[in-house]
Amino acid sequence: MKIAIQGGQASFHHMAARQYFNDSDIGIIECPTFRKLCNTLRDGSADLAVMAIENTLVGSILPNYHLLQTFPVHIIGEIYLHIEQNLMALPGQSLEGIRCVRSHPMALLQCSDFLEQHPGMLGEETADTAESAREIRERGLNGVAAIAGRLAAELYDLEILAERIENLKHNYTRFLILSPTPNHDQISANKASVNFHLRHQVGALADALNIFRDHEINLTLIQSIALPTRPHEYAFHADLEWEQPARFEQAMQQIRTISADLQILGIYQKGERPYDRYSQSA
Repeated sequence: MKIAIQGGQASFHHMAARQYFNDSDIGIIECPTFRKLCNTLRDGSADLAVMAIENTLVGSILPNYHLLQTFPVHIIGEIYLHIEQNLMALPGQSLEGIRCVRSHPMALLQCSDFLEQHPGMLGEETADTAESAREIRERGLNGVAAIAGRLAAELYDLEILAERIENLKHNYTRFLILSPTPNHDQISANKASVNFHLRHQVGALADALNIFRDHEINLTLIQSIALPTRPHEYAFHADLEWEQPARFEQAMQQIRTISADLQILGIYQKGERPYDRYSQSA
């Protein structure tokens, strides 16, 4: 099975793919951008794809919601990955000698507190966390460090100068599993991602939320999405969970009556949210 990911070997997308598919024999197709990832899935080069959609620290990855609307892809699963960021460099480097820190923009945001505490380090955005580590090794860059996962340090033989430098220790990223076809095994499904565009009228969103409430649908996320071809108009992306599948179908029938457009992006089994354990024990 060929799986498209954004980034390369030892990236967090790679780690999420390995964890979701239980380290089975999968072929990884590395994509430099999320748009390339969706194109790779659409043209049949990949069987499935893994795409980050939100993070507990920085929130939703808005451009990826637009890709879900634009490309003929379907969500068939999800996985939450614990993100531990580490500062790594060539062996023999010191923390005081680092002048440039390279990583993906999201990783730099997740480690902003650490960078503020080290004003001599200049952050530089790259396309991928693990790719930043690879370039340091291949180009023999002194005075340059990467922020990436521990697997990248092991793969590229780099020394970790500072461990777990992310701002939030309960730092999780949610990844979607994408397919060119819908999920055919919906018996165990208990979650869906939908996109709906409400008509401009007073109380339209409240009406939609009341429908979810009346059918005992748990709204775990709602995100407004700008409509590029319709200035100042927005659609809503919603993640929904339920215990009775029939209630979801009934809710969708009612949502169709009040929305200008309804798109079901995927029906799937919800992933385990490890951070729920922290909130329950607090």
